Formats: sequence, C-alpha cells, structure tokens
Amino acid sequence: MRAMERTMPVPLSQTRQDKSAARRKPAGHVALVGAGPGAEDLLTLRALRLLQAAEVVVHDALVPHAVIALANPAATLIAAGKRKGCHSTTQDEINALLVSLGREGRKVVRLKAGDPLIFGRAGEEMAALREAGVSHEIVPGITSAIAAAVEFDLPLTLRGVSSSLVLTTGHDLKGASLPDWARLAISGATVAVYMGRSNAADVATRLIEAGLAADTAVAVAENAGRTEARLFHGTLSDLPLLASMSELSGPVMTIIGDAVAGGRFDRSVPLTAALAAASAKEKVA
Repeated sequence: MRAMERTMPVPLSQTRQDKSAARRKPAGHVALVGAGPGAEDLLTLRALRLLQAAEVVVHDALVPHAVIALANPAATLIAAGKRKGCHSTTQDEINALLVSLGREGRKVVRLKAGDPLIFGRAGEEMAALREAGVSHEIVPGITSAIAAAVEFDLPLTLRGVSSSLVLTTGHDLKGASLPDWARLAISGATVAVYMGRSNAADVATRLIEAGLAADTAVAVAENAGRTEARLFHGTLSDLPLLASMSELSGPVMTIIGDAVAGGRFDRSVPLTAALAAASAKEKVA
C-alpha cells in the first residue's frame, strides 16, 4: 500500500505539468477572411479587427497591397497567390501551411479576394483545418459579382424580369450536355461569370445555341470595386470580343441577362468600340 502511495504522486505531478504547459501554449486560430473587391473601406469591421490582431497573414495575389497594409505591422506576410500564367503555391501546400501555423498556436488570417466561400477554395482549406483539429472561422467579403453590379448601378434581380441569380465560372460548358445554370439563363436568370475573359466565346456560343437571344444585354467589369476599374457593355453576340482584348490584365466579371438592361452605361464603353480602339493602338505601335 505504501509503495502505491509513493508512486501515485509522480503521474499526478506529471499531469499537472502537462496541463500547465497546455495552458501556456496559446491555441492557434485561422480566420478565412474575405478582402472584398479591393477597396479598403469595403472590408467588414470584423475582417479589419482580425487583420490588426494577426500574427501571420497568408494572402492571395489578387488582394491589393493597400488592404494587406492594414494588417498588424508586426505580422508575418506570406504570399500564396494563384494567378493564371504566374508561379503559384499549390492548394495542398496552402492547406499544409495553414494547418502547421495553427498547430504552432499562431493567430492566422487567410486573406482572400472577394468572398472565401465563392470560388475561393475555402472548402478545401476548411476540410484540412477540421481534419487537423485547428480552430477556424469564416469572415465573408463582398464578392466580385456584387462589386461589378454596383459599378453599373445594375440590379442583379429585377421584379418581373429576373428572380434568379447564377454565379459560375463557365468552365463546365466544354461538355456535350448543357449545364443547369445555362438552362436557368435561358429561363431569365441573371448570370455572373467569374474569370470569364478566356472562355467568353464559349459562354456566348453555347448560350446562343441553347436559345438565349443574341441581343441579350451584357455588362463587363475589369477590376470591379477598385479605382482602376474599367467598364464595358454590349450584347451576348459581342462577348467573344473579350478574348481579343489583351490589355485586360485584371480580373474580369461578366454579367448576362435581361436585368442588365436596367443598369447605367454612361460610364462604360461599348465592347465593339473598345476592341476597335485597341486594334488601332496596336497598329500605331
């Protein structure tokens, strides 16, 4: 019995030490934060608070420097960009980085352009964090479709005209069958196409073939929500012109549908005129 009494305090002491060590090490936390379209004053207050308290900020290539500069000056900044034609960190590498930082007990902001839950690969990052047992949260941001609509004073839904909104990249148009969102477009839904410059011709061709009128209104915004935004308008039949406009280097958002006709176009340029101007400039050069 005495031998038992002598040995029992050892594991009890060790347990106390372990608990004390656990208390000393802060729990890590990862916030997947939407940076919005780029203007600093379009960040949510919660996003700003988390940025100012962050120890590490892992940011996308499309997030402007002015937004990143709002972070805690002592924070470590890690670029984890994904941009077409440029070297980028793989999604698996980003997932592993977030898990590693969280396990180290760091306060991390994963800063994404737009909204994390809309074409932001937040699902893959959340799954990795959940599997690793790392605390995390989502902070929404203004997505590009909304920012582009604001540029045109354009109602994405309009009573008696459009009661549905589709958000798509249009990359699923390659197959023989028409995707469900394209059928919705023909039924009157407003369609917002993300990252749509390179496949604009495919989108227009397939929708026209499926029965959407070639004169359906189209609004196009490059760098929507930023001071350097450029706006264009036209019809569905004009949309393939985007592929020839090589001067468009920023993210392009295309909005298609009858509701688009309710927008304001005095600040935008017709797609046909924009292409003609670009072609003339190239000839002079």
